[in-house]
Amino acid sequence: FILIVVVMVIFVIKYRRREGQQAEVSPSHNTALEITWTVIPVIIVIVIFFFGFKGFLDMATPPANAYEILVEGQKWKWSFNYPNGYVDENLHVPVDRPVRLVMSSADVIHSLYVPAFRIKMDVVPGRYSKVWFEATEPGEYDLFCAEYCGTSHSDMLAHVIVHPPGEFEIWLEKASNFLETMTPVDAGRKLFQVRGCQQCHSMDGSSKTGPTMLGVFGRTENMADGATVTVDENYIRESILEPNA
Repeated sequence: FILIVVVMVIFVIKYRRREGQQAEVSPSHNTALEITWTVIPVIIVIVIFFFGFKGFLDMATPPANAYEILVEGQKWKWSFNYPNGYVDENLHVPVDRPVRLVMSSADVIHSLYVPAFRIKMDVVPGRYSKVWFEATEPGEYDLFCAEYCGTSHSDMLAHVIVHPPGEFEIWLEKASNFLETMTPVDAGRKLFQVRGCQQCHSMDGSSKTGPTMLGVFGRTENMADGATVTVDENYIRESILEPNA
């Protein structure tokens, strides 16, 4: 700033108007110069637009053979729904195959972000957003929510598991039949996580939106009308299916 002011003052003093001196006539028109400084920038802008628009189309249009997965974001978890109806808390994809994510939100604005794949897309309530990618290296990668969405925003984490050739189909078939291959306790724990129950109900007695699951089975609960009921299988089933009953 000081340098600019000093130079300005010098020019004002040096080129001030003096008695007996006439100002030189400035050129009023130069056709060649005007064409040059108009045509060259226009050509540059057209070239930049062409490559930019081509890149946008490549980014927005997935290949015809892309594998489609439905994604739902909600406070504070991700759910990935595969074509056969299986739902998982992590994103599993095959290597070297385009994957198209069709995303929606159950509550507030979220943003799916996978730094390793350079993809980030807002997930907005009431509409579908789409993004696609193709993983080229098997492995496990971090997936975040990049839009502040409330108290446990920093806990809204998942992983992208990229399966080697031929292993994705095996994993999907096995994972889809987890009720047949797991013990009831392990299957219940998985459903508790996949369905997002832990967002409202704790397992250690800590306070959350809903009642804790610690020690609830067999306990006596007081009803609004003064009656009491023992928490058994039927009570838990009714509470899940009809929470307001």
